[in-house]
Amino acid sequence: MRYASVIKRKWGLAAMAGLLAFSWACPNAAGAGTDQQPDSASAAARTLQERRMMIQEISQLTQIPWTYLAALDQYERTLTPKSRKERLKNKLISLDPQPEFWAGLINPDPGDTNPITIALFGGMGRDADGDGKANPDNDMDALYSLAAYMKSYGLTEEDLQISLWRYYQNERAITRIRQFAKLYQTFGTLDLNKTAFVLPLSSIYSYRSTWGDRRGFGGLRIHEGTDLFASYGVPVRSACYGIVETKGWNRFGGWRIGIRDIQNRYHYYAHLQGFDKNIEVGSTVVPGQVVGWVGSSGYGKPGTSGKFPPHLHYGIYKDTGHYEWAFDPYPLLKRWENEERRRK
Repeated sequence: MRYASVIKRKWGLAAMAGLLAFSWACPNAAGAGTDQQPDSASAAARTLQERRMMIQEISQLTQIPWTYLAALDQYERTLTPKSRKERLKNKLISLDPQPEFWAGLINPDPGDTNPITIALFGGMGRDADGDGKANPDNDMDALYSLAAYMKSYGLTEEDLQISLWRYYQNERAITRIRQFAKLYQTFGTLDLNKTAFVLPLSSIYSYRSTWGDRRGFGGLRIHEGTDLFASYGVPVRSACYGIVETKGWNRFGGWRIGIRDIQNRYHYYAHLQGFDKNIEVGSTVVPGQVVGWVGSSGYGKPGTSGKFPPHLHYGIYKDTGHYEWAFDPYPLLKRWENEERRRK
């Protein structure tokens, strides 16, 4: 167990025993709602529990809310390029501190791991596990150092946002981290990966891959999504745990709603007949929750409807940290549909 030796050295046998008790008692905690095999589900549960323990311990030491630390880690995990995934696959934490922040802007050695010289040059790197090194590739060192950096600006909500701005210099990053923190605060767990199909399986619907088809309204363009045809009024459901990011009218999509999930994906539901009355921008949703109903709105001014058969346009977009790109949702829709059928 990767974290066990650190727990034993740093916080004692009681914490280690608690971790082992959880691992034995709840082998499938992180695999709920997924098609993972028992062994992989158990391993995922242990990883999430170890990560949560580390995050909470650093939170207690620094007073930075655990939800913010978890959100920071998850935000960077969603942006990890393929070139880094291999190096990070055995790590609990995905933080990748910027060298100039870690070692100090004027430090002649950007790879410095000496806590004394790092402090001398004003770097944020700290030795959290007592091994004499401030190593950015060490999970505890990285998480504690960034938490201490945030704390140096203060502990109010405004202070936390200022610290994030100084670190990322990117308003999008601050927005995403705040959204993720709200999701963790609302649901109280790191395991927010359960999914649901976007229409009730009991309803009558049909769909196929329509990614890349030509569309002419508003100028020649390609179709960035999948059309699911169903009757007016069929409930449209959230595919994920998420936070409502957009709601309202769009001249292409009509009445539409956008939901951001914990994987930094934006789920786009368009041509709706209407919205559930409890859904507002900033609301949190769970998989399977009704957010609206199938309609035929769009392709004109607000209220335009009936220019095409009723259907749900579903699109999904991935945030890169600077922009978003669309990808074909059809494979995910088929997977979610099949998984939900197997769960019934």
